Amino acid sequence: MRVNEKLKVKERATILVAARLLSDVFRPSYYPLMGFAILLMFTYLSQLPWAFKVGLLIIVYLFTHFIPMVGVYAFRQSRSLTRQQLLVRHNRIVPYLLHFVSYVMLYHMLSSIQSPSFVKAIVVISLLVQICCIIITLFWNISMHSAGAGAIIGALVVYASLFHFNPVWWLCAAILVSGLVNSSRMLLRQHTLWQVLGGTLVGFLCGYVGIFVESII
Repeated sequence: MRVNEKLKVKERATILVAARLLSDVFRPSYYPLMGFAILLMFTYLSQLPWAFKVGLLIIVYLFTHFIPMVGVYAFRQSRSLTRQQLLVRHNRIVPYLLHFVSYVMLYHMLSSIQSPSFVKAIVVISLLVQICCIIITLFWNISMHSAGAGAIIGALVVYASLFHFNPVWWLCAAILVSGLVNSSRMLLRQHTLWQVLGGTLVGFLCGYVGIFVESII
């Protein structure tokens, strides 16, 4: 019995490690970078010089991840908050706002260099996800990780129509990632089933309408 109990404890520890790894690899702030990388590889933008593409990805990384993370760290230190305390609903508002401002700056920069609408749409989708999550967080705890994964699914549907490619395998991969991310958030006890499902639905809708919103802008 003791051997079986030790095996169960070891298996649970392994599962939790895998869940933490998934949560770290598929952070919401990484999705825009993934989206830009995919567009630079699989659209006509692949013909751009490598130096330009690398420089653009670095800029995207700075504004979507590095700068917001520095701001969140400074906020956490100023309030003497632990990482766990930062996950409390009312403490998540400022980090969301810091990300929002940084993404707006990135959108302005992309507009200044006359980037195509379908490129800027990635930033618009991210902004829509953040706006929805900020509003919902005032009343209910929603999973930002799930919203980011759901936005990829919604955006894929529209991009497939826009560029006339078969999205089946891409959608299968995106849905698989979304399921893994949702499961990891529940295993880590960060969110409930309804919170991850709600996040996925919100993300899907933002990903689907984001490209149309950019065309209107």
